[in-house]
Amino acid sequence: MKIAVVTDAWAPQTNGVVTTLTRTRECLTKMGHDVHYVTPLSFKTIPLPTYPDIRISLFPGRKVYKTLDEFEPDAVHIATEGTLGAAARRYCLKRNIKFTTAYHTQFPYYIRLRVPIPISFSYAVLRRFHAKSERIMVPTESQRQELLKWGFKNVVIWSRGVDTELFKPRTKSFIKDERPITLYAGRVAVEKNLDAFLSLDIPGTKYIVGDGPDREALSKKYPDAKFVGFKFGEELASYMAAADTFVFPSRTDTFGIVMLDAMACGVPVAAYPVTGPVDVVQHGVTGVLDDDLGKAVQQAQALSPQNAREYAEKHSWMSATEQFYSHLEINKKEEIEACLDSDSADKLVS
Repeated sequence: MKIAVVTDAWAPQTNGVVTTLTRTRECLTKMGHDVHYVTPLSFKTIPLPTYPDIRISLFPGRKVYKTLDEFEPDAVHIATEGTLGAAARRYCLKRNIKFTTAYHTQFPYYIRLRVPIPISFSYAVLRRFHAKSERIMVPTESQRQELLKWGFKNVVIWSRGVDTELFKPRTKSFIKDERPITLYAGRVAVEKNLDAFLSLDIPGTKYIVGDGPDREALSKKYPDAKFVGFKFGEELASYMAAADTFVFPSRTDTFGIVMLDAMACGVPVAAYPVTGPVDVVQHGVTGVLDDDLGKAVQQAQALSPQNAREYAEKHSWMSATEQFYSHLEINKKEEIEACLDSDSADKLVS
């Protein structure tokens, strides 16, 4: 089947959305599908204000239309709500093509942390964006319930996976600093709530693996913490496995793939009992969830690394991709022709 995925989030960005979409494409290809991604790499972009690592595609409509017309997809999935996603949405509505969408990011809360826009207003905008989608894919049940509460319809679960060949238990000697080692990996930005972790009065050494707009300010504020920047592949896995506890202080993530990565390395997780961690972490088994993050860190250090590893082994990217595929809306040629005038149909299916 020919599957088109449209996303505003793509390399060189490093985040859970990019990881998810990269792994999904790999698995869809292995399943024998013809997959085409429409990404910012094909467009002129500008940096997002207050977050220059994210770039916005400028006036992408005509090229998005041309790309999708030429590819003639059987299914269209719109992964993000940015300018590319909006252009693809207009394309599908104009062509009477059914499509699916995903809700990867808690934008209402992210925006509220930066500017005084009511959360209800942001949800209203997003609800309108997703309203025509056949299915809105979210990574967890708690996130599904959150969207239902805000009036979203047709919300289904598309879970996440972990590469257990890369992320696996390794030697702790990779990190030489005073133990215990508490480690966070991911974007260094206000929505990740890193102050809550870095301000903890706990023994040992704190590590921040990642980068972002808040790195400089936080590294000055917490000079005893080790900020090592983004790491990838074997080096990232080595850092993760060398930790004694993985700390995930975010209160706004929809999933948190890095928690699965840590557990695959045999490293228990400490986090708040909020959307994302409550669906990913088995409290008291693979990690500890507590509104007192310091207490969660201390208790997590006593948990079995083997339990964390065994839990992660149950979550493969292939099974997550099969779930994604099951939610796609397949557009049949004859159904589209019935909805379009003859000129439009000729353009779409010729």
